[in-house]
Amino acid sequence: MVLVSVSAVAQKKQISQARDYIKSGKNLDKAESILRTQLADSAQRNNLKVWQLLMDALTAQYEHGNEQLYLKQKYDTLTFFTTARKLFEAGESMDSVDMQPDDEGRVHTKYRARNAAYLVRILPNLYYGGVFLVNKKNYKLAYDYFDHYLSVSLKPLFTGMRIDSTSSMGVSAAYWTMYCGFKMGSAPLIMRHHQLAEKDTSQLAFVMQYEAEAYEIMNDTQKYVDCLRKGFNRYPKFPFFFPRLMEYYDKTMQNDSALALVNRALSVDSTSQFYRYAKSSVYLNMGRYEDCIDICDKLIKENENLADAYYNAGLSYFNMAIELDKMRQESRYNRRRILELYNKALPYLETYRKLAPDRQDNWISPLYTIYLNLNMGKKFDEIDNIRNEYKRNHK
Repeated sequence: MVLVSVSAVAQKKQISQARDYIKSGKNLDKAESILRTQLADSAQRNNLKVWQLLMDALTAQYEHGNEQLYLKQKYDTLTFFTTARKLFEAGESMDSVDMQPDDEGRVHTKYRARNAAYLVRILPNLYYGGVFLVNKKNYKLAYDYFDHYLSVSLKPLFTGMRIDSTSSMGVSAAYWTMYCGFKMGSAPLIMRHHQLAEKDTSQLAFVMQYEAEAYEIMNDTQKYVDCLRKGFNRYPKFPFFFPRLMEYYDKTMQNDSALALVNRALSVDSTSQFYRYAKSSVYLNMGRYEDCIDICDKLIKENENLADAYYNAGLSYFNMAIELDKMRQESRYNRRRILELYNKALPYLETYRKLAPDRQDNWISPLYTIYLNLNMGKKFDEIDNIRNEYKRNHK
């Protein structure tokens, strides 16, 4: 009993010291530390007076930081936002104690109204703290701030308070959770608040992008493609959806779907070189070589440095020659026509090589075949050496 008495006296002395710090407005961090130590003790864990002192210590820290920032005096911005969040965490923990029923099962919350009113007033700083952390590229902590902001309306502490999580700030917070989740590569975090984020019409294209990214992370191909289709139909000029849909159709050899997609894109912007090049690629995959060449020649006329247009046109002539060569014995096609096609392919592919020297995987094989068939000795020897070296380096 003596030991218990000594311990109790020591605790009272520490709590009194913390109270003095708070009243003086100095050593507030020490007051916080003392009170957290007390609350970590099972004997004090449900002591509402100690909890309220912790709230007072944090409130004093917050108000001091707010004043310093308002006066544009030196103060750490992150510390200010951290204190705001600690206030919410402490207030919510305290309320879980405050709402415990008495011996007769009745609940009388003594501190809820006071604390909730104050916290609602500073609630926007959970949002602004998240924005601050996004700008610092601390996406994990930023996510926690936005997620906490959105969860406040669900906490018992704020029962009866008018907190609209679907307000413009709430919708924006939901968008930022998707952005942070995307930056962290976490599908569950991206999708946690996606329905609310969809209300942010100013960012809806990005919201739909992040949803697609989440489904791709989850390897849910069907939902991923559905998101891409919906996104493209709503925002055909947004740069994310079109190329990924084209890539999917190309991998799954859905040439008709790819052609329909690119025609839809061209109906929105008929002059786009990107869309027209994409259409030439679809024609190349479909074996519509003349159509592919026609588009590429027009693109080259507009931009003589458009490497991929040279490649598609050259490969079209090259493929026509290869197909004729395979049919030659059955259909008696003469050698002259095949050589003509190789000769037509040659300048396109050589120009492509100059414009894209690092894309050896694209130009080595067709140029090797062309030089061989056209008996271009020196050029064949050169490409043969390049080909052999490429094979050695890519075993």
